[in-house]
Amino acid sequence: MIELKGVTRRFGQVEAVKNVSLTAPDGQIVGLLGVNGAGKTTTLRMMAGTLPPTSGQILIGGMDLMREPRACRRLIGYLPERVPLYDEMTVREYLMFAASLREVERRDARRHVEEIMDLCGLTDVEGRVLGHLSKGYRQRAGIAQALCGNSATLILDEPTVGLDPRQVSEIRQLIREIGKSHTIIFSSHILSEVEQLCRKVVILHHGKVLRVVDMEDEGKGEAQHLRLRVRGEERRICPAIRSLPGVLRVRPVSRDAIGCIDVNVEYVDAGEIPMEEKIFHLLSAMDAPIYQMLKKRESLEEMFLQVTREEEAE
Repeated sequence: MIELKGVTRRFGQVEAVKNVSLTAPDGQIVGLLGVNGAGKTTTLRMMAGTLPPTSGQILIGGMDLMREPRACRRLIGYLPERVPLYDEMTVREYLMFAASLREVERRDARRHVEEIMDLCGLTDVEGRVLGHLSKGYRQRAGIAQALCGNSATLILDEPTVGLDPRQVSEIRQLIREIGKSHTIIFSSHILSEVEQLCRKVVILHHGKVLRVVDMEDEGKGEAQHLRLRVRGEERRICPAIRSLPGVLRVRPVSRDAIGCIDVNVEYVDAGEIPMEEKIFHLLSAMDAPIYQMLKKRESLEEMFLQVTREEEAE
C-alpha cells in the first residue's frame, strides 16, 4: 500500500503539489486524473522516490520513503512518461540488465525475465534491438522493466500516450492483466481510460486533490442523482427544490426556447417518502409541469467537469 500524508512539492515560489493526501490500497488499480499541468507527474515522481517532497510523508508498505528509500524502492516499479530504454540493447539484454539493477539473483534472472516477457507479449521480439521496435513494443518493454524485481506496486505515468488506437487497447489489456496481481497507480487525462481501468480515481487540479472516487461504490452509496426537465423559471424552481430535506445540490444545466430548464439534483434519501415523490408534489403545487424525471448515475466526466469548474470559480 502507498499512502501520502499532506505531501507538498514546491519549485521555487511555485507549489506544483499542494497538501495531497491519498491512499492506494493493495491489489487495486488507482488512477490520477487531471488536465495537463494538474500535478500528476510530480506526484508520481514523489511516490517513486525520484523527487523528494518539500513537506509531508510518503509511506510504502508502512515504511517511510525518505527514511528507508532502498527498502521502499524494492517494492516499486516505475515507468516515467519518457520510457527509459537503451536503444542499442536487445529486449532480453535490457530486461536482464534491469533485473540486475533490481537485485534479482543471477541464478533466477533468466527465468524471471522470461516470465515477464511472456506476460508483456515480448517473447517474439526478445532478440530485436530496442531502437528498431514500434512505439507499442517500446511501451511494453518499459512496463516490463518496471516489473523486474517482483515489484508489488507499479507506478505508470501516462502509459498510453502517443500510441495508436490498437496499441492503446493492447496496453490497457496488459494493465488489466498485471492489475490482477499488483497494485497499479497510473496517471491519465483520458476520462474513458480511467473509467475503464480503475477501481479508485483521484481527481487532481492545480496540484490539489479535489475528489477521490471509488468506482465500484459510486452510485451505491448515499448520494443519488435525478435529472429533471421542468417548465418554469430557474430563479423559482431551483431554490424550491434546494429547500427539500435531503437535497445536497441543485444545478441548472440548460434552458430551451419553450421555457423548460434541465436540472441536476443530487440528494440523499431522508424519511420514508422518495425524493421523486417530494419533487413531484412540490412542483405540482408551484404549477411547474415536469416533462421528464430520470434517476441517473453521475458519470466520471460530469463529476470531473463539475469539481474542476467549482475550483476555478473559487
